Amino acid sequence: MRKLTREEILRGSPVKAMFVLSFPMMISQLLQTLYNLADMFWLGHLPSSESGGAVAGMQIAWPLIWFLIAFSAGFAMAGIALVSQYVGAGDRKKANFSAGQVLSLSIIFGVIIAIIGVIFSPLFARLITKNAAVVKNAVLYLELIFLGMPFMFVAAVFQAILSAEGDTITPMYVNLVTVTLNIVLDPFLIFGLWRFPKMGIQGAALATIVCQGIASIIALYILFKGKKGIKVTLKDLIPDFSWVRKIFKIGIPAAIGNGTSAFGFLILTAIIGRVSNAEVALAAYGIGDRMISLEFIITDALAMGIATLVGQNLGANLIKRVTEIAKKGLQIEILITVAESILLFALRVPLFKVFIPGRADILAEGVRFVTIFMIGIPFFGIIDATSALFRGSGHNTPPMIVDIVRLWGLRIPLAFLFSLKFGSIGIWWGMALSNIGAAALALFFYFKGEWKKKVIEEKKLEEVPSSIPPE
Repeated sequence: MRKLTREEILRGSPVKAMFVLSFPMMISQLLQTLYNLADMFWLGHLPSSESGGAVAGMQIAWPLIWFLIAFSAGFAMAGIALVSQYVGAGDRKKANFSAGQVLSLSIIFGVIIAIIGVIFSPLFARLITKNAAVVKNAVLYLELIFLGMPFMFVAAVFQAILSAEGDTITPMYVNLVTVTLNIVLDPFLIFGLWRFPKMGIQGAALATIVCQGIASIIALYILFKGKKGIKVTLKDLIPDFSWVRKIFKIGIPAAIGNGTSAFGFLILTAIIGRVSNAEVALAAYGIGDRMISLEFIITDALAMGIATLVGQNLGANLIKRVTEIAKKGLQIEILITVAESILLFALRVPLFKVFIPGRADILAEGVRFVTIFMIGIPFFGIIDATSALFRGSGHNTPPMIVDIVRLWGLRIPLAFLFSLKFGSIGIWWGMALSNIGAAALALFFYFKGEWKKKVIEEKKLEEVPSSIPPE
């Protein structure tokens, strides 16, 4: 396993480059998914009187976390566009400086969000559901997890920066170490094995904080040493307001898209939390959602690979090659999501039995959720691929519009209206149908072709290697 050279990214087979870039990220995604599944697995194996509330509590916690970090996470996408395009244009100095500015902003945002999250966690949890057991577990989890928020931001931005540079292998190894440690720590802290106290859902949160802290230390060491292509200095971390404006200009549409999406999922969780069988529905949704995340291991990684390829090739003015990457990336994402959906549909019952034994009510509801929602998953492959094109090019407004329409124009209204008559089953149908409508809108933006334009200033022709002809 090796890092692709700039020459290979700009001249080699697009499909091969896509998969070589994506493979380490697939491993990273798999590790992250295993970590999420491990939390759910161990909490689901608490005594039956505790398991439902713990699993449901974690499920309402993560939309809250995502909502508070979503706006700032959008600016990491600006970092991906700037770093990848400056690398493609051969301007290492500006690529390094862009990385430092984005890292600095992420640390500032992480501290602010940690403070807000710790203070307001109880209020947020009670707004989502009135179920006392679920609220109690959610607050126990949230108050701890927000303390580690700056670590989570640094680790996430590190992966984005190195991926934009073309190095997807180093973040994979960092994830391998920290996620493996997280999975090992979970049962010790949740159940109180060996000399550890039994902490229940707080144990899952503490394991996450410890491992994200280790990941952020490793990330900062690698970035400051500069041995992996990007070198950040302390001077690069000092906010430069002209660059901050540039990052905000590129990142605001992504931030708005992320924020409205996160708030939409928060509202969706609140809709689920108010059905008559709230604890069962939330637990089933939580487990099912993590099972479905298995489908996105390949597609999300491919999307990051597509964004890197688009960004660097745009930076080198290889527009025809960008068009070829876009077309092939879209086709591959659709084929993969169809195949994965069929496989997960076939395995849905045994998978649920593994995660929460002894709760037949949650099993039955979870199987219904997966069965219905699977219909819309291949359409999300279209959304994912087109969003990657715009992220790589730095044009984040179309994905923002798609996200807003998918959640606020379709998913939330349909889920709410259907829930009034059909309960939780109506919510699952509203979720599936929203992906179909949003995919149609994503294709509309794809054919308009705004993703073929770059956002960095033009480079002189001689700065592009002579072996890579401009178009």
